[in-house]
Amino acid sequence: MVRQIGKLTALQVTKLTKPGLYGDGGGLTLQITKAGVKSWLFRFMREGKAYGMGLGATHTFSLAEARQKALAARKLLADGLNPLTEKKQKLLVMALERARMMSFDQCSKAYIEAHKTSWKNAKHLDQWTNTLATYASPVFGHLPVAEIDTALVVKCLGPIWQTKTETASRLRGRIESVLGWATTSGYRTGENPARWKGHLENLLANISKTSRTKNHPSIPWQRIGDFMAALKAREGNASRAMALTILTACRSGEVRGAQWSEFDFKEKVWTIPASRMKAHREHQVPLSEAALALLASMPHSGKFVFPGTKGQPLSDMSLTAVIRRMNSEGSKPVWVDAAGEGITVHGFRSTFRMWTAETTAYPREVAEHALAHKLPDAVERAYQRGTQFLKRQALMAEWGVYCTTAKTGAIVSTIHAEQT
Repeated sequence: MVRQIGKLTALQVTKLTKPGLYGDGGGLTLQITKAGVKSWLFRFMREGKAYGMGLGATHTFSLAEARQKALAARKLLADGLNPLTEKKQKLLVMALERARMMSFDQCSKAYIEAHKTSWKNAKHLDQWTNTLATYASPVFGHLPVAEIDTALVVKCLGPIWQTKTETASRLRGRIESVLGWATTSGYRTGENPARWKGHLENLLANISKTSRTKNHPSIPWQRIGDFMAALKAREGNASRAMALTILTACRSGEVRGAQWSEFDFKEKVWTIPASRMKAHREHQVPLSEAALALLASMPHSGKFVFPGTKGQPLSDMSLTAVIRRMNSEGSKPVWVDAAGEGITVHGFRSTFRMWTAETTAYPREVAEHALAHKLPDAVERAYQRGTQFLKRQALMAEWGVYCTTAKTGAIVSTIHAEQT
């Protein structure tokens, strides 16, 4: 007996209102819910199991269109395929295609959101956001990330590659990271067009790190005593923080965030936790008598040694502002480097490093450890696992004496035999 197909009419589909299932034959069924919603189902058996696959609402697909959908489903069954599985696979492919249309800007935002918790401060987050928004977005930010190619990357980097070399270098790395994230996430395929080695190095000038990097202006080490004397005459927490920054050769952020709980005055050591260090490694700073005297002069009235407004740490510009005020009080700037450029807070680390190299015989690694630098050579790091604390203790004691007693132009020789 031949199974009847085409039982329903278009008029019946319109008139029927009673909830239930109404078969058209060949698996096609009109479904009416208790709420009066009408839709098409394709009902079938597969390996002894009953399935129901939605074909759409009646107000979207007519009876004739529903029959065509049902016919296509029966053909899949005849080929040994499950129509419901095939439908889900097709929807998945469509979803992936839509996903691959994510723009570079969308991927940039997603990358930053995924990685920002690993970045130490808001400044780093702002730099990432601003460089990509300023230079990459106008060129290809709106384009699907899958379409970003080498020509577009070069078009973005080319105008600033030799005029803003440091910015351009960092921008290239950030574009490479975003595109790498997009590839891993399935939004693009193929090689990364922003990679340098074996790729962009063939198209853009290979600007050395030396030519890209501008050293922080610093005063000659012979003048540090004069600067410290001028600094001592000034009032305010920022001036005291500047003095401790110089005496400890630390970074300004480490000093501005210093907490009383980090200091052991009995052992004369300041332990900066890894979470506040650039290298994410705990750093112990030997405290000279000059540093201890400065700390003793600070009121122990809160959590931070150098509190700013509302008990929070000093801002990142507070120490820079001290130098600017000191340079603006005379007829011309006094605190400048050899080229006549105004010095920076970070430059005092260079002053300390040059003083160590030119007036002492402490090994290079002692000075590098004092600056919390990572030794550049991997083999050297493997053997040099200590922090040279005892030698640093002596070094910082001498630096403290020199900073507080040296006179203009005086070259104090503190040559010592290398300690063992």
